[in-house]
Amino acid sequence: MADPATDGPEPGPGGDTPAAGPAPAGRRARWTAAFRSELGRVLEVVALVGLVVTQPLLDVLGHSPDFFLFHRADREQILQLVALVALAPTVPVVLFGALTRLAGRAARSVTHTVLVGLLLAALAVQVGRHGTPLRGVPLLLAAAVVGAAGAAAHRRWRTPGRVLRVAAAGPPVFVALFLLVSPTSVLVLPRAAGETTGTAATDVHPPVVMIVLDELPLVSLLGADGRIDAARFPHFAELAAGSTWYRDATGVSGWTPYALPAMLTGRYPERGVAPHYSQYPENLFTAFGGLYDIRAEESITRLCPPSRCEQPVAPEQGLGVLVRETGQLLGQVTAPRDSLVDPEDSYREQTAAEAGLDAAEPIPDDPTFRWDSLDDNQPARFTSFLAGLKPASRPTLHFLHLLMPHSPWAFLPSGARYDGPEDLPNDGHGWVELARQRHLAQLGYTDRLIGETLRTLRATGLYDQALVVVTADHGVSFTPGFQGRGMDAIKAAPGEVAWVPMFVKEPGQRAGRVDDRNWEHVDLLPTVADAAGIRLPWRVDGRSARATPRPAGQKHFYDRPGEPTPIPDGVPKPPPLPAVHPLVGTTVSQRPAGGSARVADLAAFRDIDPDAGALPALVWGTVPDDVPDGTLLAVAVNGRVGAVVPVVPPDPGGRRFAALIADDRLFHAGENRLDVYQIAADGGLRHLALS
Repeated sequence: MADPATDGPEPGPGGDTPAAGPAPAGRRARWTAAFRSELGRVLEVVALVGLVVTQPLLDVLGHSPDFFLFHRADREQILQLVALVALAPTVPVVLFGALTRLAGRAARSVTHTVLVGLLLAALAVQVGRHGTPLRGVPLLLAAAVVGAAGAAAHRRWRTPGRVLRVAAAGPPVFVALFLLVSPTSVLVLPRAAGETTGTAATDVHPPVVMIVLDELPLVSLLGADGRIDAARFPHFAELAAGSTWYRDATGVSGWTPYALPAMLTGRYPERGVAPHYSQYPENLFTAFGGLYDIRAEESITRLCPPSRCEQPVAPEQGLGVLVRETGQLLGQVTAPRDSLVDPEDSYREQTAAEAGLDAAEPIPDDPTFRWDSLDDNQPARFTSFLAGLKPASRPTLHFLHLLMPHSPWAFLPSGARYDGPEDLPNDGHGWVELARQRHLAQLGYTDRLIGETLRTLRATGLYDQALVVVTADHGVSFTPGFQGRGMDAIKAAPGEVAWVPMFVKEPGQRAGRVDDRNWEHVDLLPTVADAAGIRLPWRVDGRSARATPRPAGQKHFYDRPGEPTPIPDGVPKPPPLPAVHPLVGTTVSQRPAGGSARVADLAAFRDIDPDAGALPALVWGTVPDDVPDGTLLAVAVNGRVGAVVPVVPPDPGGRRFAALIADDRLFHAGENRLDVYQIAADGGLRHLALS
C-alpha cells in the first residue's frame, strides 16, 4: 500500500488547483502532505547513508586515535572531518532526489525507490562481507538481490519506511558516540590530567638518547649462530659491541598504541584508550620533565604534554590529507572484497626532502652511500632528531620513535627508494617471502640510520656521556599462514612477534655484554629512570635492570588491553631462511625466446637517474594463464640475475609475480635492460617477451 502522504491531486500550474479542487484550506493540506512526504524521504536517505557511510567510518576512526595523532590533526580538523563524514555523502543524494521532483511526482517516487534499493545493496555488501564467506561478484549479486527485495518491500508496505525514518536518528547518535565515548574522543574533548614529575634520586643525571624502532623482530638481525649478523647489519653489531644486549627482551603487545605506552609508563596495558598524555599522565616525559629538557619526536602517540615538549617536525598533515585517507578507508569499508592493504601502511615516514629540511650532517662517508642525494631520503623525524644531538648545559632527554623498518617497505639497504603497488599481499605462497625480503632490505637501511646516530654521537662527544637506548616496540611474523602480529601470529611464531632488540649503553661503557634475564618492556622505564638518577613517584609493573631479575618462565603479551596471554620464556632461534637460488648474482647470456609477460612500469628502465634517489627495484607483472602456478622466473637487470621468484596462484590481480632487486649496484644511469626468464624443470632458461 502506498504512503497516503504521496496520494491526492497535485497543484496545477502556478499553484492553481483543478476546477473541481477544494478550497485554499485543501490546497494547504496538500502542500503540508507533500512536505511531510518529502521530509520522510529525506529522513530515509539520511538513515541509510548513515548506516552505509557514517557509522562504519566513525566507528573505525573512533577506535583509531593513532590515525589523527600521526597526522597531527588538531581539534578543529577532527571536528571538520566528522562534519564532512556526517554530511558530505548525504547532501548530494538528498539534493539529487529532491531535484527529480521537477520531473513530476512519479519520477520522484521511482527515483527514491531506486536510491533506497542501491543504499540497501551497499549495506548488504558490508553485512555480507562480515557475516558470510561471500566475496567479489557473488557478494555483489547477493547484495543486488537484497537491495531489489528491500526496494520492493519499501514501495509496497509502510513499515520499512517508518523504520527508516526512526533510524534517521542514527547519524547524530554515531557522531555523539565518536565525540564523547570513543578512544578518539580525548583528542576532541581533552580531559585535564595533572603531570606527575619524578624527583632526583642522585646528583648525576646523564644525557639520555632513546630510539624506539617499529615492527622489528630480534630474529631479523640474527645470523645462524644467534649473534647479530655483522655482515648484513654492521651498525647494530657495532652497537651491541659497546652496550648491554638484553637478548631475552619482549614487547608486551603487537600494537604500538598499547606497546609504546607500556614501555614509557612501566605498566601493562589495561585499557583501550588513546596513546595521549591525558590518558597516561604518568610517563617517561612527565617523570623526567622536572629535571631534564626534553626533545621528543613521537609518531603515532602524543605522550609528551605540550608543557614539556617542543612541536616536532610533523608528517603530511591538514584537513586535505585526513579527507583523502578517509576516502581510501571508505573504499575499503564498502568494497565487496577484503582489503589487502594494512591501514597502518598509511603511516609512512615523510622524508627530509618532502618536509623541506636540509640533509642531515655529516653526510655519510660509507662508500655504499653512492649519492649524496640519498641523504634527502632520510625520514624527516630522524633528520630533526640528529640535528638535536648536541651537548647542552642541562640534562637532556632525546627521544625518537621511528616507523622503521615498519611497512610500507620502500627503501633498499643503500637508502634508495622504490615504488610498489599497494595491493601486493603479505601472505600466501610466494608473497610471504617477498614481504620478508622487502622487510630485510628496509632493515638494512635502518641499520645505516643507526650508524649515522652512533657517528653523530661520537662527533658531538655525547657518546661517552650519554645513556643510549635502542629497542623496538614489537616484531612481526613472516611465518607462512601466520603473517602479521595478532594472536594467530603470536601463538604460531612468538619468537618473531614478541622478541625485539634491546640495547642499553650506560655512560662510559666500552665493552659489550649479553644479559639473558627475563626482560619485558615494562622494564624499560624503571631501567632508564635508575640510570638517569630519577625516582619514579608511581607504582610500576616493570623491574629495573639494576634490581633482582624477574623469575624465568612465562612472559605476558596483550593482543587486547587487560587480557594477558602467557608466552613461554627463552631466547628465540632465528627461523631458517630459504636458500638463495644459484642463479642469483650470475650473468645471463642470450637464451632462446618463448613466451611472454606483462611488466608494470617497464618504461622506468628506459631512463634511470640514480642521483634522484629512486630506482625501479620492485619488478611486478603478470604471465599468461598457461604458465603453471609455482613456475620460477629469473629477473635480470643489465644481464645479471637479481632475483628468482615463483608465479603465484591467481588472485584478483591476475596470475602475478613480483621480485625485489635489492642490490642497487645492478642499475646504472641512463637506459637499463630488464629481462625475465622462465626456468624449466631441467634448469634451462627461456627468454620472455616483455610488454
